[in-house]
Amino acid sequence: MPDKRFNALDLLATLVLVVRRDNRVLFANASFEDVMGLSRRNLQDVDVPGLFVDEAAIAQSLKGARRHDFSALRFDAQLKRPGAEPYAVHVVVASSEDPDEVLIELLPQETQSRQDREERQLEHAQANKELIRNLAHEIKNPLGGIRGAAQLLQLELDSRDLTEYTQVIVREADRLQTLVDRLLAPHRRPHVVGNVNIHEVCERVRTLILAEFPKGLQVQRDYDISLPEFRGDMEQLIQAVLNIAHNAAQALSERMATGDARIVLSTRIARQITLVKHRYRLALELHVTDNGPGIPEDIKDRLFHPLVSGRDGGSGLGLNLAQTFVQQHQGVIECDSQPGRTDFKILIPLP
Repeated sequence: MPDKRFNALDLLATLVLVVRRDNRVLFANASFEDVMGLSRRNLQDVDVPGLFVDEAAIAQSLKGARRHDFSALRFDAQLKRPGAEPYAVHVVVASSEDPDEVLIELLPQETQSRQDREERQLEHAQANKELIRNLAHEIKNPLGGIRGAAQLLQLELDSRDLTEYTQVIVREADRLQTLVDRLLAPHRRPHVVGNVNIHEVCERVRTLILAEFPKGLQVQRDYDISLPEFRGDMEQLIQAVLNIAHNAAQALSERMATGDARIVLSTRIARQITLVKHRYRLALELHVTDNGPGIPEDIKDRLFHPLVSGRDGGSGLGLNLAQTFVQQHQGVIECDSQPGRTDFKILIPLP
Protein backbone atom coordinates (compact mmCIF):
# COMPACT_ATOMS: atom_id res chain seq x y z
CA MET A 1 0.00 0.00 0.00
CA PRO A 2 1.59 3.35 -1.02
CA ASP A 3 2.41 5.79 1.75
CA LYS A 4 -0.35 8.45 1.97
CA ARG A 5 2.35 11.09 2.51
CA PHE A 6 3.14 10.88 -1.19
CA ASN A 7 -0.39 11.18 -2.62
CA ALA A 8 0.12 14.82 -3.60
CA LEU A 9 3.09 13.85 -5.80
CA ASP A 10 0.67 12.15 -8.20
CA LEU A 11 -0.72 15.58 -9.09
CA LEU A 12 2.63 16.75 -10.48
CA ALA A 13 3.45 16.64 -14.18
CA THR A 14 7.16 16.23 -13.35
CA LEU A 15 8.52 12.76 -12.62
CA VAL A 16 9.23 12.06 -8.93
CA LEU A 17 10.95 9.20 -7.13
CA VAL A 18 11.28 8.73 -3.37
CA VAL A 19 14.38 6.61 -2.72
CA ARG A 20 15.08 4.47 0.33
CA ARG A 21 18.43 4.26 2.12
CA ASP A 22 19.29 1.11 0.15
CA ASN A 23 18.84 3.11 -3.12
CA ARG A 24 15.65 1.29 -4.02
CA VAL A 25 12.32 2.85 -5.06
CA LEU A 26 10.01 3.61 -2.16
CA PHE A 27 7.52 5.59 -4.29
CA ALA A 28 7.16 6.57 -7.95
CA ASN A 29 4.50 9.08 -8.95
CA ALA A 30 1.99 8.66 -11.78
CA SER A 31 4.03 10.76 -14.22
CA PHE A 32 7.05 8.49 -13.70
CA GLU A 33 4.84 5.44 -14.32
CA ASP A 34 3.57 6.94 -17.58
CA VAL A 35 7.03 7.72 -18.95
CA MET A 36 8.51 4.36 -17.97
CA GLY A 37 5.48 2.36 -19.13
CA LEU A 38 5.60 0.45 -15.83
CA SER A 39 3.11 0.23 -12.99
CA ARG A 40 3.95 1.42 -9.49
CA ARG A 41 3.90 -2.18 -8.32
CA ASN A 42 6.57 -3.12 -10.88
CA LEU A 43 8.70 -0.14 -9.90
CA GLN A 44 8.50 -0.85 -6.16
CA ASP A 45 11.90 -1.90 -4.71
CA VAL A 46 13.69 -1.47 -8.07
CA ASP A 47 17.35 -0.35 -7.81
CA VAL A 48 17.26 3.39 -8.66
CA PRO A 49 20.74 3.81 -10.21
CA GLY A 50 19.88 0.90 -12.51
CA LEU A 51 17.06 2.99 -14.00
CA PHE A 52 19.61 5.40 -15.51
CA VAL A 53 22.19 5.07 -18.27
CA ASP A 54 24.91 6.56 -16.03
CA GLU A 55 24.33 4.52 -12.87
CA ALA A 56 27.45 5.79 -11.09
CA ALA A 57 26.37 9.47 -11.29
CA ILE A 58 22.99 8.70 -9.71
CA ALA A 59 24.51 6.53 -6.97
CA GLN A 60 27.02 9.28 -6.14
CA SER A 61 24.32 11.95 -6.00
CA LEU A 62 22.18 9.84 -3.64
CA LYS A 63 25.19 9.36 -1.36
CA GLY A 64 25.86 13.11 -1.37
CA ALA A 65 22.23 13.92 -0.54
CA ARG A 66 22.32 11.64 2.51
CA ARG A 67 25.54 13.32 3.68
CA HIS A 68 23.87 16.73 3.16
CA ASP A 69 26.68 17.79 0.82
CA PHE A 70 24.17 20.04 -0.97
CA SER A 71 20.60 21.26 -0.62
CA ALA A 72 19.81 20.24 -4.23
CA LEU A 73 22.00 18.84 -6.98
CA ARG A 74 21.08 19.37 -10.65
CA PHE A 75 22.45 17.58 -13.69
CA ASP A 76 21.32 16.02 -16.97
CA ALA A 77 20.86 12.28 -17.39
CA GLN A 78 19.05 9.62 -19.38
CA LEU A 79 16.39 7.20 -18.13
CA LYS A 80 16.43 3.63 -19.40
CA ARG A 81 13.00 2.63 -20.68
CA PRO A 82 11.99 -0.97 -21.44
CA GLY A 83 11.64 -1.42 -25.19
CA ALA A 84 12.17 2.29 -25.94
CA GLU A 85 14.89 4.84 -26.50
CA PRO A 86 16.53 6.43 -23.42
CA TYR A 87 14.60 9.44 -22.14
CA ALA A 88 16.59 12.68 -21.63
CA VAL A 89 15.82 14.37 -18.30
CA HIS A 90 17.09 17.13 -16.05
CA VAL A 91 17.64 15.57 -12.60
CA VAL A 92 17.17 17.35 -9.26
CA VAL A 93 18.34 15.34 -6.23
CA ALA A 94 17.45 16.65 -2.77
CA SER A 95 17.48 15.30 0.78
CA SER A 96 14.19 14.75 2.57
CA GLU A 97 12.98 15.55 6.09
CA ASP A 98 13.24 11.83 6.69
CA PRO A 99 16.98 10.95 6.83
CA ASP A 100 16.24 7.56 5.28
CA GLU A 101 14.69 9.08 2.13
CA VAL A 102 15.96 11.06 -0.84
CA LEU A 103 13.78 12.83 -3.41
CA ILE A 104 14.58 12.76 -7.11
CA GLU A 105 12.65 15.07 -9.43
CA LEU A 106 13.02 14.55 -13.17
CA LEU A 107 12.09 17.21 -15.69
CA PRO A 108 12.00 16.23 -19.36
CA GLN A 109 14.81 18.25 -20.96
CA GLU A 110 12.30 19.77 -23.37
CA THR A 111 10.33 21.09 -20.37
CA GLN A 112 13.48 22.42 -18.72
CA SER A 113 14.49 24.15 -21.95
CA ARG A 114 11.04 25.72 -22.23
CA GLN A 115 11.21 27.03 -18.67
CA ASP A 116 14.66 28.50 -19.27
CA ARG A 117 13.40 30.08 -22.51
CA GLU A 118 10.37 31.59 -20.73
CA GLU A 119 12.59 33.02 -18.02
CA ARG A 120 14.93 34.58 -20.60
CA GLN A 121 11.94 35.91 -22.52
CA LEU A 122 10.61 37.61 -19.39
CA GLU A 123 14.02 39.09 -18.55
CA HIS A 124 14.39 40.42 -22.11
CA ALA A 125 10.88 41.86 -22.00
CA GLN A 126 11.60 43.71 -18.75
CA ALA A 127 14.88 45.05 -20.13
CA ASN A 128 13.20 46.09 -23.39
CA LYS A 129 10.42 47.79 -21.44
CA GLU A 130 12.87 49.95 -19.52
CA LEU A 131 14.94 50.66 -22.63
CA ILE A 132 11.88 51.68 -24.66
CA ARG A 133 10.51 53.88 -21.90
CA ASN A 134 13.80 55.71 -21.36
CA LEU A 135 14.62 55.99 -25.05
CA ALA A 136 11.13 57.23 -25.94
CA HIS A 137 11.31 59.99 -23.34
CA GLU A 138 14.80 60.99 -24.50
CA ILE A 139 13.53 61.25 -28.09
CA LYS A 140 10.27 62.97 -27.20
CA ASN A 141 11.75 65.90 -25.31
CA PRO A 142 13.96 67.34 -28.12
CA LEU A 143 11.45 66.31 -30.78
CA GLY A 144 8.97 68.98 -29.75
CA GLY A 145 11.73 71.58 -29.88
CA ILE A 146 12.80 70.52 -33.40
CA ARG A 147 9.22 70.66 -34.66
CA GLY A 148 8.55 74.04 -33.06
CA ALA A 149 11.78 75.55 -34.41
CA ALA A 150 10.95 74.32 -37.93
CA GLN A 151 7.50 75.93 -37.75
CA LEU A 152 8.96 79.25 -36.56
CA LEU A 153 11.59 79.14 -39.29
CA GLN A 154 8.88 78.49 -41.87
CA LEU A 155 7.13 81.71 -40.86
CA GLU A 156 10.32 83.67 -41.56
CA LEU A 157 10.92 82.22 -45.03
CA ASP A 158 9.65 83.85 -48.20
CA SER A 159 10.85 81.16 -50.62
CA ARG A 160 8.38 78.35 -51.36
CA ASP A 161 11.30 76.05 -52.15
CA LEU A 162 12.82 76.61 -48.72
CA THR A 163 9.50 76.10 -46.88
CA GLU A 164 9.28 72.65 -48.44
CA TYR A 165 12.36 71.71 -46.39
CA THR A 166 10.80 72.93 -43.16
CA GLN A 167 7.62 70.99 -43.99
CA VAL A 168 9.71 67.84 -44.36
CA ILE A 169 11.18 68.46 -40.88
CA VAL A 170 7.68 68.91 -39.41
CA ARG A 171 6.30 65.78 -41.13
CA GLU A 172 9.24 63.64 -40.05
CA ALA A 173 9.01 65.00 -36.50
CA ASP A 174 5.31 64.06 -36.46
CA ARG A 175 6.14 60.57 -37.76
CA LEU A 176 8.69 60.06 -35.00
CA GLN A 177 6.20 61.38 -32.44
CA THR A 178 3.67 58.78 -33.59
CA LEU A 179 6.27 56.02 -33.25
CA VAL A 180 7.21 57.21 -29.75
CA ASP A 181 3.54 57.27 -28.73
CA ARG A 182 3.12 53.70 -29.98
CA LEU A 183 6.19 52.59 -28.02
CA LEU A 184 4.86 54.18 -24.82
CA ALA A 185 1.19 53.20 -25.30
CA PRO A 186 1.22 49.79 -23.52
CA HIS A 187 3.03 51.27 -20.49
CA ARG A 188 0.63 54.21 -20.16
CA ARG A 189 -2.70 52.43 -20.43
CA PRO A 190 -4.09 51.11 -17.12
CA HIS A 191 -4.75 47.37 -16.77
CA VAL A 192 -8.58 47.17 -16.79
CA VAL A 193 -9.63 43.86 -15.26
CA GLY A 194 -12.98 42.16 -15.82
CA ASN A 195 -14.45 38.78 -16.72
CA VAL A 196 -13.05 37.52 -20.04
CA ASN A 197 -14.52 34.89 -22.34
CA ILE A 198 -11.64 33.94 -24.62
CA HIS A 199 -14.02 33.00 -27.42
CA GLU A 200 -15.44 36.53 -27.47
CA VAL A 201 -11.83 37.68 -27.92
CA CYS A 202 -11.32 35.22 -30.79
CA GLU A 203 -14.57 36.21 -32.49
CA ARG A 204 -13.69 39.92 -32.35
CA VAL A 205 -10.30 39.17 -33.89
CA ARG A 206 -11.84 36.91 -36.54
CA THR A 207 -14.32 39.62 -37.56
CA LEU A 208 -11.62 42.29 -37.82
CA ILE A 209 -9.26 40.08 -39.86
CA LEU A 210 -11.96 39.00 -42.32
CA ALA A 211 -13.11 42.61 -42.73
CA GLU A 212 -9.58 43.66 -43.72
CA PHE A 213 -8.80 40.55 -45.81
CA PRO A 214 -12.17 39.53 -47.34
CA LYS A 215 -10.85 37.50 -50.29
CA GLY A 216 -8.87 34.26 -50.39
CA LEU A 217 -8.57 33.85 -46.60
CA GLN A 218 -10.36 31.47 -44.24
CA VAL A 219 -10.26 32.07 -40.48
CA GLN A 220 -11.34 28.77 -38.96
CA ARG A 221 -12.58 28.12 -35.42
CA ASP A 222 -11.52 25.16 -33.28
CA TYR A 223 -12.85 26.00 -29.82
CA ASP A 224 -13.09 24.08 -26.57
CA ILE A 225 -16.36 25.53 -25.30
CA SER A 226 -15.77 24.14 -21.80
CA LEU A 227 -13.12 26.79 -21.12
CA PRO A 228 -14.14 28.95 -18.13
CA GLU A 229 -14.13 32.71 -17.99
CA PHE A 230 -11.20 34.31 -16.20
CA ARG A 231 -10.21 37.72 -14.88
CA GLY A 232 -8.29 39.82 -17.37
CA ASP A 233 -8.19 42.86 -19.63
CA MET A 234 -10.29 41.98 -22.67
CA GLU A 235 -9.08 44.90 -24.80
CA GLN A 236 -5.44 44.02 -24.20
CA LEU A 237 -6.06 40.38 -25.08
CA ILE A 238 -7.96 41.33 -28.24
CA GLN A 239 -5.04 43.52 -29.27
CA ALA A 240 -2.52 40.76 -28.50
CA VAL A 241 -4.35 38.10 -30.53
CA LEU A 242 -5.15 40.60 -33.29
CA ASN A 243 -1.48 41.56 -33.65
CA ILE A 244 -0.51 37.89 -34.09
CA ALA A 245 -3.39 37.13 -36.47
CA HIS A 246 -2.74 40.31 -38.49
CA ASN A 247 0.92 39.34 -38.95
CA ALA A 248 -0.23 35.91 -40.09
CA ALA A 249 -2.67 37.40 -42.59
CA GLN A 250 -0.02 39.70 -44.05
CA ALA A 251 2.34 36.72 -44.45
CA LEU A 252 -0.38 34.87 -46.41
CA SER A 253 -0.61 37.32 -49.30
CA GLU A 254 0.61 34.80 -51.90
CA ARG A 255 -1.78 32.11 -50.68
CA MET A 256 -4.66 34.61 -50.68
CA ALA A 257 -4.02 35.15 -54.38
CA THR A 258 -4.57 31.42 -54.96
CA GLY A 259 -7.49 31.27 -52.52
CA ASP A 260 -6.08 28.74 -50.04
CA ALA A 261 -4.85 31.00 -47.21
CA ARG A 262 -5.88 29.73 -43.78
CA ILE A 263 -5.65 30.90 -40.17
CA VAL A 264 -6.96 28.64 -37.40
CA LEU A 265 -7.93 29.96 -33.95
CA SER A 266 -8.02 27.05 -31.50
CA THR A 267 -8.51 26.92 -27.73
CA ARG A 268 -7.71 24.15 -25.26
CA ILE A 269 -7.22 23.59 -21.54
CA ALA A 270 -3.66 22.80 -20.42
CA ARG A 271 -3.36 20.96 -17.11
CA GLN A 272 -0.62 20.97 -14.49
CA ILE A 273 1.57 23.44 -16.35
CA THR A 274 4.56 25.50 -15.26
CA LEU A 275 4.80 29.07 -16.55
CA VAL A 276 7.91 31.06 -15.68
CA LYS A 277 8.65 28.75 -12.69
CA HIS A 278 5.10 28.98 -11.30
CA ARG A 279 2.94 25.87 -11.23
CA TYR A 280 -0.73 26.15 -12.30
CA ARG A 281 -3.43 23.52 -12.17
CA LEU A 282 -5.14 24.86 -15.29
CA ALA A 283 -4.17 27.24 -18.09
CA LEU A 284 -5.77 28.57 -21.25
CA GLU A 285 -3.97 27.42 -24.40
CA LEU A 286 -4.78 29.55 -27.44
CA HIS A 287 -3.22 28.78 -30.82
CA VAL A 288 -3.08 31.09 -33.84
CA THR A 289 -1.88 28.87 -36.68
CA ASP A 290 -1.38 29.78 -40.34
CA ASN A 291 -0.25 27.96 -43.48
CA GLY A 292 2.11 30.72 -44.62
CA PRO A 293 5.79 30.64 -45.58
CA GLY A 294 7.10 30.61 -42.01
CA ILE A 295 9.25 33.05 -40.07
CA PRO A 296 12.68 33.93 -41.52
CA GLU A 297 15.46 32.06 -39.70
CA ASP A 298 17.47 35.21 -39.08
CA ILE A 299 14.80 36.77 -36.83
CA LYS A 300 13.39 33.70 -35.04
CA ASP A 301 15.46 34.31 -31.91
CA ARG A 302 14.56 38.03 -31.87
CA LEU A 303 10.93 37.70 -32.83
CA PHE A 304 9.52 39.50 -29.78
CA HIS A 305 12.14 42.23 -29.65
CA PRO A 306 10.88 45.75 -30.43
CA LEU A 307 11.44 47.10 -33.95
CA VAL A 308 12.22 43.62 -35.36
CA SER A 309 10.07 42.80 -38.39
CA GLY A 310 10.17 40.12 -41.06
CA ARG A 311 8.19 42.26 -43.48
CA ASP A 312 9.18 45.31 -45.49
CA GLY A 313 7.45 48.34 -44.04
CA GLY A 314 6.60 46.59 -40.77
CA SER A 315 7.03 48.54 -37.53
CA GLY A 316 8.25 45.55 -35.53
CA LEU A 317 5.99 46.51 -32.62
CA GLY A 318 3.06 44.09 -33.01
CA LEU A 319 4.56 40.98 -31.42
CA ASN A 320 6.39 42.98 -28.77
CA LEU A 321 3.08 44.56 -27.71
CA ALA A 322 1.36 41.15 -27.81
CA GLN A 323 4.03 39.74 -25.52
CA THR A 324 3.70 42.69 -23.14
CA PHE A 325 -0.08 42.28 -22.87
CA VAL A 326 0.12 38.50 -22.36
CA GLN A 327 2.82 38.86 -19.71
CA GLN A 328 0.56 41.29 -17.86
CA HIS A 329 -1.78 38.28 -17.50
CA GLN A 330 1.10 36.15 -16.08
CA GLY A 331 1.18 34.28 -19.38
CA VAL A 332 3.69 33.49 -22.12
CA ILE A 333 3.74 33.32 -25.92
CA GLU A 334 5.58 30.54 -27.72
CA CYS A 335 6.19 30.18 -31.44
CA ASP A 336 6.89 27.16 -33.61
CA SER A 337 7.45 27.91 -37.29
CA GLN A 338 8.49 26.10 -40.43
CA PRO A 339 7.52 26.64 -44.08
CA GLY A 340 3.82 25.88 -44.46
CA ARG A 341 2.94 26.13 -40.77
CA THR A 342 3.48 28.81 -38.13
CA ASP A 343 1.90 28.31 -34.70
CA PHE A 344 1.79 31.01 -32.03
CA LYS A 345 0.68 29.57 -28.69
CA ILE A 346 -0.58 31.82 -25.88
CA LEU A 347 -0.67 30.29 -22.39
CA ILE A 348 -2.52 32.13 -19.59
CA PRO A 349 -3.20 30.75 -16.09
CA LEU A 350 -6.84 29.99 -15.21
CA PRO A 351 -8.35 30.17 -11.72
